[in-house]
Amino acid sequence: MPAQERRTDSKRLSSNSRREWLANWGTLATGCLATGCLTTGAFGAAAAVEMARAADATAPGSQVLDRTTSIKLTRLTATPVARKVFLKLETNLGVTGWGEIDQLETKVAATLAQSLFELLNGENPTRIEYLWQKIYRSHRDMRGGPFMTHTLAGIDMALWDITGKLWGVPVHRLLGGPARDKVLMYPTAKATKVGAGPQPFSATPQLIEQHVRNIENARKQVGPDGIVMFDAHCALPPPFLIQLAAAIKPFDVLYIEEPAVPGNIEVFKRLKQHIPIPLAVGEQARTIWDVITYLQEGCADILQVDCAHTGGISQMRKIATLGEAYQVPLAPHCVTSDLGATASLHVSAAIPLFLIHEYYPSISPPGLVRKDWTIDKDGYASLPSLPGIGCEIDEGKLAELAKNPSPPEWPTRGRLPDGSISDY
Repeated sequence: MPAQERRTDSKRLSSNSRREWLANWGTLATGCLATGCLTTGAFGAAAAVEMARAADATAPGSQVLDRTTSIKLTRLTATPVARKVFLKLETNLGVTGWGEIDQLETKVAATLAQSLFELLNGENPTRIEYLWQKIYRSHRDMRGGPFMTHTLAGIDMALWDITGKLWGVPVHRLLGGPARDKVLMYPTAKATKVGAGPQPFSATPQLIEQHVRNIENARKQVGPDGIVMFDAHCALPPPFLIQLAAAIKPFDVLYIEEPAVPGNIEVFKRLKQHIPIPLAVGEQARTIWDVITYLQEGCADILQVDCAHTGGISQMRKIATLGEAYQVPLAPHCVTSDLGATASLHVSAAIPLFLIHEYYPSISPPGLVRKDWTIDKDGYASLPSLPGIGCEIDEGKLAELAKNPSPPEWPTRGRLPDGSISDY
């Protein structure tokens, strides 16, 4: 063989060997990360050096080889507990992720999650955005709505949980890193919310006085340096809410939550025109496409979207970016267990414009979810620090709780004195 051909053939063999080594090394590294035999520090330093040395100069893409190509989703388990559904995603490398579905009929939600796994089985869990889009756009007549987006939220949380565990970092690090050192929470000694149920179309002086007294008591409870919020629950018709807002102005309410039933932006525009108190919207706005109209029409002073409603961490982060463009902060709604609350905290930690975060410890069944963050005396939560979402689920406790299913949470308060049905 001529010398020139031997050199060309040798170069080809060397290049192929390097590519093969890179692929094998990536698979090995992923396995080591999953089993703990390789630290993220060693991975970040030694791996980068070795890969740079081995990379073929004619194929620069090999320097950023996906080191998780061998990981695949293999199983989804959906377990209803009380009025939540806990999702467990498993992989072929033994790394698992957890997510939570909230505010749905649990039997339907669990069945839908199992069915949607047909779109995930065998996929790489770190392709989070791709998988989100694959599920959301899977059927033109299922796109959007509470059942799709709430179920997708639980799946999305679990995907972020797996990805964070693979890289050995909390999810907020994957979102760009923390933008704050701690997260303000409510209810606490210095922050509280007053709510209201269904009311008649317009208020009587007696009804107004009753609500004013509740808000006045809340202000006394937290003091002049505390925070008071009012939740209208979509249950106060516009004339009633306009009357009430004028009466509670002296008590400096931070915002009025859910001022109207979503669906007609003109109602929100009318309320915004007549009410000087900031309006918080978004608990039932489940995607960026639901949120954008509020922002464009100037009806949202605060976005109170829920991580477990909006399609998970992925969509909540995008909504926060929309809000940032309009100088509208997030004050996340949250009635999940500690698992969903921690997922929401990761986003709250990583976004520029944030106000306050809702959280109720009593929602989590005792002993089911273990988290690593705490709330200090001033009402601030520390940032989650464990890899992934950072929660551990006691699967024995989960199985025990699942034996006693709860009935669906059908409305029990959406009634008026005349027996008619009201929004709530």
